[in-house]
Amino acid sequence: MTIKILELFGGIGSPRVALRNLGTDIKSIDYVEIDAKAVASYNAIFASDLKYKTQSVIDWELKPDILIHGSPCQDISIAGRHLGADAGSGTRSSLMWETLKIIENFGKWQPKIVIWENVKAVLFKSMNENFNKYLREMESLGYTNSYAVLNALDFGLPQQRERVFTISILNGEAFDFNSVGRLPMRPLSNFIEKDVDEKYTIKAPSMLDRIGSPSDKKKFKGYLKIIDDKVYTITTSQDRVPNSGVIDLGNGKYRVLTEKECWLLQGYSTDDFEVAAKVSSKTQLYKQAGNSIPVPIFESLFRVLLKDFEEDF
Repeated sequence: MTIKILELFGGIGSPRVALRNLGTDIKSIDYVEIDAKAVASYNAIFASDLKYKTQSVIDWELKPDILIHGSPCQDISIAGRHLGADAGSGTRSSLMWETLKIIENFGKWQPKIVIWENVKAVLFKSMNENFNKYLREMESLGYTNSYAVLNALDFGLPQQRERVFTISILNGEAFDFNSVGRLPMRPLSNFIEKDVDEKYTIKAPSMLDRIGSPSDKKKFKGYLKIIDDKVYTITTSQDRVPNSGVIDLGNGKYRVLTEKECWLLQGYSTDDFEVAAKVSSKTQLYKQAGNSIPVPIFESLFRVLLKDFEEDF
């Protein structure tokens, strides 16, 4: 059976990479992403298939089985100062309402499964009105919703990264997140490069002064943690603001994570990174990793979803 997927706010294609890794026969019927550099990396990873251009409008007659969207989180996240996602507000995060319009316009070709990923802050008191509205709107379109906070640490990656995953099933039962298999955290050494260029070593005194151990009691804004057995949430500018932590090289020297390490810590392969590195700059590769969704989480979700999908059809 060929599974037809539609990727909105598709980034570098984490869900498609997961399906590829599982050996699933898939057809990506469309992919929408406004960042041209992310599109270039996506095209490089999936070079044997159709090339995509940046776009914002799609054909309603696509007949997808699964729609995946990870609408921009910047205005919901703490880093984005909680600007919000109200419909019509003009914030980037409010684009999630465009997904609902797309689903509604599909009519009889509504996707069987819709997956939405976003930051944990959507559940905060100041933000959950829009989250609950999204659930109600999906229910009005015939979907049964369930959601859970999933951490990359529980899916084999040594990265502390909590995100909300909402799975909506058309005319079906609620998805059981307890049925999703977890994986033991792999050693950080599996992801860290041994011979790293000197350019990744931190030299700015202003940054060196803010480095300390995670066990230190002072936790002020901008405090840089030393990486022990795991990294902290990978963000989009690790080379300039290494919020994920820094690596202790000894003798008072520290370095930031490389862009390759950030990709590996999101579950991408070395091959995926290397083909993307041919078309995207160092800065863009950091950004793409920080905006992405951990591949192993999608793999675990799809193992259950595809089994249920095949049983229904």
